[in-house]
Amino acid sequence: MSDTAIPFKRSGAIGSPCKKLRRKFVRGLAVFITSGLLAGCGMVVMDPSGDVAVQQRNLIIASTVLMLLVILPVIALTFLFAWRYRASNTDATYDPEFHHSTQLEVVIWTIPLLIIMALGAMTWISTHTLDPFRPLGRLAPNKPVPADVKPLTVEVVALDWKWLFIYPELGVASLNEMAAPANVPISFRITSSSVWNTFFVPALAGMIYAMPGMETRLNAVMNHEGDFTGLSGMYSGAGFSRMNFGFRSLTQQGFDEWVAKAKAAGEPLNREAYLKLEKPSEAEPVRFFGSVEDGLFTAAVGMCVAPGQMCVQEMHHIDRMGGAAEDSEANRQRLDYDSRRLESGSEPSGATFPASGRAPRSSEEPQGVIPRDQPGQERGTVPPGPGSGPAPAQLNTRPTDGHQH
Repeated sequence: MSDTAIPFKRSGAIGSPCKKLRRKFVRGLAVFITSGLLAGCGMVVMDPSGDVAVQQRNLIIASTVLMLLVILPVIALTFLFAWRYRASNTDATYDPEFHHSTQLEVVIWTIPLLIIMALGAMTWISTHTLDPFRPLGRLAPNKPVPADVKPLTVEVVALDWKWLFIYPELGVASLNEMAAPANVPISFRITSSSVWNTFFVPALAGMIYAMPGMETRLNAVMNHEGDFTGLSGMYSGAGFSRMNFGFRSLTQQGFDEWVAKAKAAGEPLNREAYLKLEKPSEAEPVRFFGSVEDGLFTAAVGMCVAPGQMCVQEMHHIDRMGGAAEDSEANRQRLDYDSRRLESGSEPSGATFPASGRAPRSSEEPQGVIPRDQPGQERGTVPPGPGSGPAPAQLNTRPTDGHQH
């Protein structure tokens, strides 16, 4: 038995290097092919085309380099110590009584402290310099904004699941595409019609929240001409993955032609057209509107585009004045915003369906909740009545003797 086993082991030992070489070759080939596929990917965040995004990119690089000043030496010293103080190295100093070194303590604490101070200074400066509400002070490094240049105002509304862009000064609007001239400051006013989203053009600037009932701002500039992609960076429902839009950075002449094309569309963007756009839909084609109703964006921020709706600003004024007393219920009905979709049949599927069996935002209340319109009681959980049986055991337990309240 042993004689037959020996040649088998020897043949395996001879063949194993060939197998290892083949495995290494296959792995190397796979890495090479994968690298070729990844070569077509563009790192837009690290190669932006707008000055604000460039400053944010530089902040990422500087922060990473500062942190690597500690990480890289630690990694290198880990391997150095492992090699220097290996068991076979009899020349290394062996000092089992070592417990403290002032020099090491100074190095260990001073370097991280300096890095934290540098990061803190960078954070303080960049927080104010790159404040999205702050008007731009420059178009590019060493290129301040000319005094006679007026920013282009663009009002942005995040809809389900599309983007609406309004140019109030030009009287036009577009859906799922926006354009701006290169090297001209852009002042964005951003809101949402239903849920939170994030307005994000990686080549232009970082993500800015779009929130219903609120207005956020972004001041940015695009320094290079070209076609770029914008998107929502926050999950907002079934059509989120297709909630993209095109951002076109053009020459002044090209932008003027784009505006003329939008005006030629002729279709007006009034409140009725907005309410149709507001209904959930996916993969909407690019559309243009040749005119825009005055105050439409303000009504979208106030969530009062539909007739009879109370604007959020009006409700805030009532609250500041001390409330509406007996008129509060009527005001609540005028503020009922989300149920409009349910009543019109355009409400998309929500998290409550089909898990709970209730349609999203339906009038059916969850189990144990007092109906909204039941008179004489506040909305909340139903208190146990006389015929409801004993309360659950955890509510009937008494504290043990000596329990400290």
